[in-house]
Formats: sequence, C-alpha cells, structure tokens
Amino acid sequence: MIIYPAIDIKDRQCVRLVRGDFDTAHRVAEDPLETAISFREAGASWIHMVDLDGAKDGQKRNADVFLDVAKNSGLKVELGGGIRDMATLEAYFSGGISRCILGSAALKDPAFVQQAVKAYGHRIAVGIDAINGMVATEGWLDVSDVPYLELAKRMEAIGVQTLIFTDISKDGTLSGPNLEQLKALRETVSCEVVASGGMQGIDDVAACKALALDGAICGKSLYSGTVSLADAIREAAEPVDAMDLDAYFEKSVLIPAIVQEAATGEVLMLAYMNRTSLKRTLETGTTWFWSRSRNAYWNKGETSGHYQKVVSIAGDCDFDTLLLTVEQTGAACHTGAHSCFFRTLKEATQ
Repeated sequence: MIIYPAIDIKDRQCVRLVRGDFDTAHRVAEDPLETAISFREAGASWIHMVDLDGAKDGQKRNADVFLDVAKNSGLKVELGGGIRDMATLEAYFSGGISRCILGSAALKDPAFVQQAVKAYGHRIAVGIDAINGMVATEGWLDVSDVPYLELAKRMEAIGVQTLIFTDISKDGTLSGPNLEQLKALRETVSCEVVASGGMQGIDDVAACKALALDGAICGKSLYSGTVSLADAIREAAEPVDAMDLDAYFEKSVLIPAIVQEAATGEVLMLAYMNRTSLKRTLETGTTWFWSRSRNAYWNKGETSGHYQKVVSIAGDCDFDTLLLTVEQTGAACHTGAHSCFFRTLKEATQ
C-alpha cells in the first residue's frame, strides 16, 4: 500500500482544512518544495497535492507551485483541484505531473472523464468525496443526491482505474478514516482504492492495509505529529516487492491470467486479476483473482482445498495478459475436471 503525504495549496501557501471548510484554513508549512523534499527524504515516492483555489472556482490556479514540486522534489505528483478540460490535463502532464485527479467532473461531465481516461489511462484518477454517503462537488460546497457507490460503479464502467475516497466529515479531524465506507467501496469495484480523510496514526494505516486498499493519504497527521511519515511507510510496505505494475494495467484495471500446470504444460483455467489480486498472489504464493460476477476477491482452493502453488508468473509482450505456471492440487475446474478446457470444438486432423 502506498502512503501519499499531502500538501494542499491555497493562495500559494501550504494549508489544511477541517471537513472541507475554507474558513478553517490554517498554514501548516512554510514552503511547498522544501516540504515535499522532506517527504522524499522520509521515504515517500508519491505526493498528493490539491489546488484548493482551483477546486473552489473550477480554474487552474497555483500551477507553478505544483510544477515546481514535480520538477525538483524527486517525487511523483498526483494533483487534484480545478481540472475541468483536456487542455489543463495536457498542461499538467507535459509539465511533469504524474497523475491528475478529476473530482466534480466525474459527476457533472462524465464524457470528459471518459475522454481523459481514453487519452491518459492509469494517469487519471477520480476523487469521490462524500457527506453522509452522498457525493459532494465544487470544492465540497455542493452536495448531490448520488450515492458514492453509484458514482464509483459509473467510473469503473468507463475505465477509471483509481478512485480516491474521502468522507468529508472525517477530513482534517484526526478521528480515523471511514473504514465501513471504504470496505464497501473495496467490495463494490475492482478499481484501485485510496483512502483519504481522518488518518491519525499507525493503527489507521494498518486498518487500511488490512482492507487491501491500494493507498492512504496522510495530511494533518503528519503536520500534527500523530504519526511519522517513515513509520507510516514502513507499516504500509508490502511483504513482497511487487514490481512496477503500471505497464500491465495501462489498458485495463482487469487483465486475463492464464493458469498452466508446470509439470505437464496443460492449460488449466483462465481468470482475471487486478493489481491487488496480483500482489496477493505474489505475497502468498497461491493464486488470487477478482470475480467479475461477485465483485470480490477469491483465493483458488479456499473452499475446495484445490490450491494452486505458484511456480512462475510471466507477462506477455503487450503487457496485457499474465501466464501463471502452478502446481495444481486436485481439480482446477469447479465441475471436477482437472482442466476447465475439456469441451472439444475441433480435433486436429492429419
């Protein structure tokens, strides 16, 4: 799980808000670049930045601050706030921003989100901010009648790979993230899920990791000293170095995984993996997949005892299919057949 230290910018200054209320803005650091560099020195690889002025008025503000951090901090920058058109995306990406977050546009202009995803793939994330489970937009000033899970499903359907979820009532309060809503989101979509809002200490980091979330944003907790960034990064670290997976999930959040028996070369089955199921497979040494019908993770053999011990994992030349060789215990198919591919459509002829 990735820890994203956060810097919010208002009037070119580093600030934090409480529950999204602009009247509560208070300065938490002197210089954005120096603060970002301190995050990198603590072990961070990413930084989460928000243009609060841009979020409020729907315009690109403080751009030079963000581009300076992207160019000179040594961190990957994910940026949200006021991004409403392709020209703004192009300006940020060409300036070195690694990922852009679309917020209000997800609800009000889904066609733009779809266009952005088609053009930039995994570099587009959607921020879903909610009050009492309902999506809020325009810098959290407007509350809609759309449930956050409904918007999440809409975004998954148009190809969004990363969702950043904030329970606004928790944001800036150090009261812990909304684990119940995050769990529901994790179980509803196959997108990567990043927690935001309320992170207080190491226990919260551990709780997010236990939910198999892909990231957690830490802001006020770092500035208040309730958790150190280095400790949070260590707690969130995966037991296995799961490699840089961006290339494999560039085209889709789900990719097919062909399972082949190591001893015989027989193809046993085909299932689908997202980043989290691939990471779990790497960590546990047994196969994990994402069920498209049940919207849930499943460990092959968990109910039947017919586990698959991973021997090797390879990616194809186009970075969109995985080949797993395994030691198969028992039958691979739920019908009881050793392989799922037992229906012959055509025999080879001499």
